[in-house]
Amino acid sequence: MRACICFIAIIFIFPYTITKAQTESVTFQIVPLGVKGGSDESNLSSYAIAVKGTEEYVCLDAGTLNYGVQKGIKKKIWKGLPEDIIKTKFKGYLISHPHLDHLSGLVTNSPDDSPKPIYGLPYTIDVLKDKYFSWKSWANFGNEGERPALSKYHYVTLETEKEIQLEDTKMTVKAFPLSHSTTSQSTAFLIGYDQNYMLYLGDTGADTIEKSDKLSQLWKSISPLISGKKLKAIFIEVSFSNEQPDNLLFGHLTPKLLMAELNHLSTVAGAESLKGFPIIITHMKPTGDREQMIKNQLKQLNSLNLKLIFPEQGKLLEF
Repeated sequence: MRACICFIAIIFIFPYTITKAQTESVTFQIVPLGVKGGSDESNLSSYAIAVKGTEEYVCLDAGTLNYGVQKGIKKKIWKGLPEDIIKTKFKGYLISHPHLDHLSGLVTNSPDDSPKPIYGLPYTIDVLKDKYFSWKSWANFGNEGERPALSKYHYVTLETEKEIQLEDTKMTVKAFPLSHSTTSQSTAFLIGYDQNYMLYLGDTGADTIEKSDKLSQLWKSISPLISGKKLKAIFIEVSFSNEQPDNLLFGHLTPKLLMAELNHLSTVAGAESLKGFPIIITHMKPTGDREQMIKNQLKQLNSLNLKLIFPEQGKLLEF
């Protein structure tokens, strides 16, 4: 009888222990506000990230905001009006580069937004000041640039590989430059909290195509976090299928180029380091059946046994 009672206790206690451990292992909660790389203006690159259990989000890019928040409300992630959530729960914007599909939501929602920082490397901040928050194209809601400066947003110019605290959140950020064609620059953001990290890459080309070492340098910098089990996941773009000619990539990746880069990362971090590691595929350009082609090609080339994730707008991710 006593053995039976102990067995019943194990049945009830053991599942709770597993669930509790799984919950405690989650560091970041991420809401994809937009996941695509063009054409569908209601679903452009933007990911709201916060420490699990908090409401202090920062947006990684801001191609789509309001419509993505509406999707999150429908999935019961948030309650209230989209404009109120943007005002109160979004504490700032990390903009990887100044292309419209990565910041148009920020610009169009700015009249109803609340004061907060915009973070970026110098190139990005300069374009925001000169081309977008300028009275020639829009109102200047920034604290610099054309007068009058309304100072709703204040610019925080990041220094390469210098970690800073993200205002009004528990998170930190470190920026790494990326090559995004010969005419554009982009950024990777390493988000940190309590010795755990998440890596988000804006648009990027492969080093071999870009004649660059930006990804190689990034992989070298983050490899200790992977081998030390401190990096939770990598968000990285695949815009085109393998059929896209190299001269028409315009600073983007294909499945074969991504896998070549991740194989390089695995040699730096350790041969088995990426087995089961979450790779979130962003920025697929939705033309014809391209998205399905990209998914099929990635799965066929997945010799590293990566955990490939294709995010959906408004569907919560936890790592």
